[in-house]
Amino acid sequence: MAFEHVTVLQKEAVELLAVRPDGVYVDATLGGGGHTGEILKLLTTGTLYSFDQDQTAITHNEKQYADEIAAGKLVLVFKNFRTLKESLNDLGITEVDGILYDLGVSSVQFDQGERGFSYNHDAPLDMRMDRRQDLTAKVIVNDWPFADLVRVLTRYGEDRFGKAIARKIEQARETQTIETTFDLVEIIKTAIPAPARRHGGHPAKRTFQALRVAVNDELGALEDSLSQALDLLAVNGRISAISFQSQEDRLIKQMFREKTALPEVPRGLPLLPEQMQADYELLTRKAIKPSEEELEENHRSASAQLRGIMRLKK
Repeated sequence: MAFEHVTVLQKEAVELLAVRPDGVYVDATLGGGGHTGEILKLLTTGTLYSFDQDQTAITHNEKQYADEIAAGKLVLVFKNFRTLKESLNDLGITEVDGILYDLGVSSVQFDQGERGFSYNHDAPLDMRMDRRQDLTAKVIVNDWPFADLVRVLTRYGEDRFGKAIARKIEQARETQTIETTFDLVEIIKTAIPAPARRHGGHPAKRTFQALRVAVNDELGALEDSLSQALDLLAVNGRISAISFQSQEDRLIKQMFREKTALPEVPRGLPLLPEQMQADYELLTRKAIKPSEEELEENHRSASAQLRGIMRLKK
């Protein structure tokens, strides 16, 4: 299958990095290579390290950017971005000038029906971004206790019918193993009242999102990676992060705010002493969202939000 992926907020995310031609950069979420390609265009003697835990993405980009890899301008890293610092240290890199995140699932992962990410394709319940891991959606759906199912569906899917869906799953798996995406979709439909199924998109949307986040520990991995990324930044280094779901955006917003918050100071202090000034500065007071033109061209970009931060001092 061809790796066709429309990169969201491509221009804006790369512009936020203010790429230096001789700098060291990281694309933490390689995917189809859209952002990687834009960064490479701006580098001369600099180097880009692009991470992905999906073999499909690595294989595709090994071909797409073979010349840049051969020239040492691009290094592909087949790892989860939660290994950011360790993986870069292994490559002799201890600080970088910019890191870009484009979170969530790529169009290719959705469109490859056999991966089990989509409720529109009948496939085994998989949802692994990294096929080397053991945990799949099938394991969660069939083996995890009812309480854990409720936690996953309500916390990661923000689904008001999470408890009802978990109960229906529990009942169904007592009879036979839930094997496929369509098996699960039918169970979900029986748990949601008919009037609610007529609004708000596909009835399985939130459940599938929740299971995908749980299978890949997406929020845990993001928190680990972003903490390392903030530490890795050189002075004037920047992070540009695109999220597609509310939990991701809240986490990014909170971590950025913690780094840029100023201490409480006495009233009337004319000037904040340098040692009390924040080490980081927000580049985006409010999240940047796709333009009307981009929304028309790519409906999947609707929930995208871009935030940025810059390191001021060490």
